[in-house]
Amino acid sequence: MSTRREFLLATAALGASMNVKAQKKREIVDAQIHLWKADAPELPWTPGAKPQMPEPFTHEKAIALMDEGGVDRAVIVTPALLGANNSYSLEAVRRHPSRFAVMGRIAQASPEAAAGFAKWKEQPGMLGVRVSFLGPSAKQLQDGSADWIWAPAEKAGLPVMFLTAANSAYFGRVAERHPQLALICDHLGVAGEAKASGRRDEAFQQALALAKHPNVSVKLSAIPNFSDEDYPFRDTVPYLRRLVDAFGARRCYWGTDITNSFARATWRQRIEQFNELAFLSEEDKDWIMGRGIRSKLGWA
Repeated sequence: MSTRREFLLATAALGASMNVKAQKKREIVDAQIHLWKADAPELPWTPGAKPQMPEPFTHEKAIALMDEGGVDRAVIVTPALLGANNSYSLEAVRRHPSRFAVMGRIAQASPEAAAGFAKWKEQPGMLGVRVSFLGPSAKQLQDGSADWIWAPAEKAGLPVMFLTAANSAYFGRVAERHPQLALICDHLGVAGEAKASGRRDEAFQQALALAKHPNVSVKLSAIPNFSDEDYPFRDTVPYLRRLVDAFGARRCYWGTDITNSFARATWRQRIEQFNELAFLSEEDKDWIMGRGIRSKLGWA
């Protein structure tokens, strides 16, 4: 006959086992990484563009670091370094179909690119598009030359991730005019360009205002670049909480943009930062750390 002590020990062991299983059940999905190879004739870099790291960040390197850090999947955003050439991003999906999906770049200054939207998702692993309006390309929002993108993307059912520096208010108008268009605001709504120019809080407030539009969501990504502190970047917690309060956990997506701040924290540390956010419930973490971005992009 079992003693009471044996029963308690067995119960504790079962509880620990169930806890481990519950922890493993959460799938971790990084909402943004960039991949690239060395500059070569078969895959040339955009003239004048600079990589975020001195050495290439290949899919082989990413997979090894994801395995080490506990990341199950990642959304590849084709880097500006490669222009609108999404071939290497799609190659990564072919090599690792269960680990990667792609938000591809488009030729933003070429309205004729809209002709390809209807068949965009026929490319295996391609789930949507990513547009950037930094530096000179910010003018495309001001002069209306980017307006061609939204209606065709909405019609084709393509989610759009967007990066801008204190121009998020423009996307409020886009959200109103195209209510079926899924818009995803990158990096807490604050690009490094906005922070460098002293407009971080202005850009953040603009992003926060987008929460009233149900078709807009936000990536809680590039945290080290937003922070003025070292890991665990505690000065970002009030900002993260405001975004989660405004958008709700189901419209907030954890991501790293890891190559843009590679030396500041490992993948595992970036996960732990969110695991330790006391204002998030376990269900909140499930949505933010992976379930939300997969649902928004339709990534099965």
